[in-house]
Amino acid sequence: MTQKLALITGASRGLGAALAEALAPTHHIIAVARTTGALEELDDRIQAAGGSATLAPMDVTDAGAMATLCRGIHDRWGQLDLWMHSAIYAAPLSPANFAAGKDWGKSLAVNASATAQLISYIAPLLGQSGQAAFFDDPRAGEKFFGTYGTTKAAQISLARSWAAETVKTGPKVSIVAPNPMPTALRARFFPGEDRDKLTAPMAEAKRLLTELQLA
Repeated sequence: MTQKLALITGASRGLGAALAEALAPTHHIIAVARTTGALEELDDRIQAAGGSATLAPMDVTDAGAMATLCRGIHDRWGQLDLWMHSAIYAAPLSPANFAAGKDWGKSLAVNASATAQLISYIAPLLGQSGQAAFFDDPRAGEKFFGTYGTTKAAQISLARSWAAETVKTGPKVSIVAPNPMPTALRARFFPGEDRDKLTAPMAEAKRLLTELQLA
């Protein structure tokens, strides 16, 4: 395949889906998410626009599944050009002293532990010339955001370390900050917000890709 390859983790909806659609004219999309139906709808939209995608309905916290996926990418294509990591778990807001153990465990698994595992699996596929992108949401230390903010900050800290370590060797690792969008994740945090004032995911995806020099 001469077309570039883009792996999108968290591709079923919101920013991840918008990034997949925005990249589809120039990349074959490998779309990872837990929700099969949403992935199939994404695939329909990509195909309708003349693009192509490989769907991978799986959980990023399943290390065995992720290892199998990455091995499959290696065996079929040999490498990746781009990885965009938008998978995230948004735990319910709560005071720090009422943070539920289950929510903390899932947030840590999805937002931090899975990210660390994925970096180790995907880095060899990106090699020296590939690119990875992470999406910051600096909530750490804000009231009621203890679980989400802490685990999201851990994810971004991992990405910053990787970026610093690969400046001379590659792959290129970038961290960008999306503007507020009317996504399901944001609705959980701000249910009464006027969503008409927020940036549409597709418009934001195109802006971020331009910032990353991918458009």
